[in-house]
Amino acid sequence: MKTLIAYFSMKGQTIAPGMKIVDLEKGHTAVVAETIRSAIGGDLFEMETIKTYNPDHMKMIYEAQDELKQGIRPELKDYPESLDQYDTVFLCYPNWWNTLPMPVLGFIEHYDWNGKRIIPANTSEGSGAGQSVQKIREVCRGAEVEAPYELIGSQVDSRIEEIRTWAKGKSEA
Repeated sequence: MKTLIAYFSMKGQTIAPGMKIVDLEKGHTAVVAETIRSAIGGDLFEMETIKTYNPDHMKMIYEAQDELKQGIRPELKDYPESLDQYDTVFLCYPNWWNTLPMPVLGFIEHYDWNGKRIIPANTSEGSGAGQSVQKIREVCRGAEVEAPYELIGSQVDSRIEEIRTWAKGKSEA
């Protein structure tokens, strides 16, 4: 079984508990993806947009909302040439506006998912996966899409061992 860990993550400003703005050197979802890879191996792919999002978090979230409302798929800098060699894809992303960030939606629309196993891992500050898994199932027809692993982003650093254990359990299933 060959595994891909594909993720989208924002570094810089984000909201922490108590609606406090904090500055992250590495986004919470990147930490989750890297932890999965260190636990089970596989290939790691970061979805990086060509465009740069506003560094002010409060402005960025409305920029993301506009993308959602207008159906904009920000272009990624790169895409894996093919997913044919992968049986399993851990899809790691933050919850933006109760669904997938539009760069992630553009990524999954790019491929044929028939016969693949998709394991969503989602970060948020309490809203869970929202409608994101429903959207993954809609787009990735023919894939087995598992229930999401939902994490509070600001708690990721204190849950590394739990993430590792979860990932190992999924890779052995």
